[in-house]
Amino acid sequence: MKQSLQLKLGTSLTMTPQLQQAIRLLQLSTLELQQEIQSALDSNPLLESDFDEHGGEQLQEQNTPASIDQRTGDNADSRLDSEPETAADGDWSSDIPEDLPVDTRWDDIYTNSSHSGGEGEEYALEQRNAASESLQDHLLWQLNLTPLTADDKLIGETLIDAIAPNGFLDIDIEELAASFSVETEEVLAVLKAIQQFEPVGCGARDLRESLLLQLRQLPESTPWLPQAVTVVGQHLDLLGKRDFRQLSRRTRLSEAQLGEVMRLIQTLTPYPGEAFGGEEPQYVVPDVIVSRREQRWVVELNPETTPKLRINDAYAALIRRADNSIENNYLRDNLQEARWFLKSLQSRHETLLKVASCIVEKQQGFFELGPEAMKPMVLANIAETIGMHESTISRVTTQKYMLTPRGVFELKYFFSSHVSTDSGEDASSTAIRALIRKLVDAEQPRKPLSDNKITQELDKQGIQVARRTVAKYRESMGIPSSSERKRLV
Repeated sequence: MKQSLQLKLGTSLTMTPQLQQAIRLLQLSTLELQQEIQSALDSNPLLESDFDEHGGEQLQEQNTPASIDQRTGDNADSRLDSEPETAADGDWSSDIPEDLPVDTRWDDIYTNSSHSGGEGEEYALEQRNAASESLQDHLLWQLNLTPLTADDKLIGETLIDAIAPNGFLDIDIEELAASFSVETEEVLAVLKAIQQFEPVGCGARDLRESLLLQLRQLPESTPWLPQAVTVVGQHLDLLGKRDFRQLSRRTRLSEAQLGEVMRLIQTLTPYPGEAFGGEEPQYVVPDVIVSRREQRWVVELNPETTPKLRINDAYAALIRRADNSIENNYLRDNLQEARWFLKSLQSRHETLLKVASCIVEKQQGFFELGPEAMKPMVLANIAETIGMHESTISRVTTQKYMLTPRGVFELKYFFSSHVSTDSGEDASSTAIRALIRKLVDAEQPRKPLSDNKITQELDKQGIQVARRTVAKYRESMGIPSSSERKRLV
């Protein structure tokens, strides 16, 4: 094959490092953004936080709007400024180009480092990093206080290690006895001792044994204790099916007496090990705060999470216009990177505030009346209103939270599909879920509403949904079926 040189013309879209940084900052959560800012402060000497005494180019209170009001009346000013204000640069930046070449060195991927707190945060940091006591640790502590032989204590440690997080024993007793070359009765004796530990019921091999262990720990004078032992020990399957009629006939208890027995059983813990361990709680820091002031909804950025950064004037003044030394180029490059970092943060805050304000404007019914008044809304509705692409709206609403008088919600919570109604208007799936929750909360415990009955109740309100749709919404909210919700008390 003959080789040759050819000249071709073409166009391509290249993302500059500045644009890459702006997009990346836009999709970061609050905690990730704080780590990013701390990393930038550690790596760039010309960037500093606004806690120093001397002045500088600031991001907060100069370039970023603090809040937007949403009036609830007909004369509400719903227009949002699409063009942010640009702060004037100082004299020291007049000779620095606005854009950096694509191949310019740019540390646009910062290493996520932990935010270093002050001395006052040392105790809180230790508390956050401290591991909670596990179920095994709690049981081993009680085992060490129990007078047992060395062999029995070893068997006890093996049994405790085989207890699942829910508190049930997950090992075969005979196999364990064979592995220790001891009689099964010896292992059962150690297991019986462990079953007396706190929390009562741990070490049980099934739900029936767990409940019986808890009942036998109660004083003998406890009302309805013998009847509760009979129900749990002999008729647990009927209790699980909520077949109270058959249960009353077999135990020869009246409905009122069976109700008293049920009250006692409901005080027990089916899975005693759930009180220990588990996942650590995830704390949410709201990015936007919505409050009602003088018949209007005010949307503002959370001042606790909005960073206050600026350019260090002392280092910026050292830059010389015609100096090409290594030190001067280093300062010049870091100055440009710091300026673009501030502009990226400013763009992030302005976009977040615009999107949040538009959401509040379109969902004022939710803030006034609750989830039942939620309107159907998709990303395209917000994108069209503020003149941005749907992908940008998706980045802004991901892992961003809004603090409202009704609680803390992720921005994506306000977006939902629609369902047709008899009036011709669309109903939000979130509003339908709220109505289903309201109907279930108001139902009679003895005769809970079935999915078909809930469908009929919604139809009376002009909302036409299929029974399988109601079942899907009910399951998504963690609401059991009607047979499982049936109660005597």
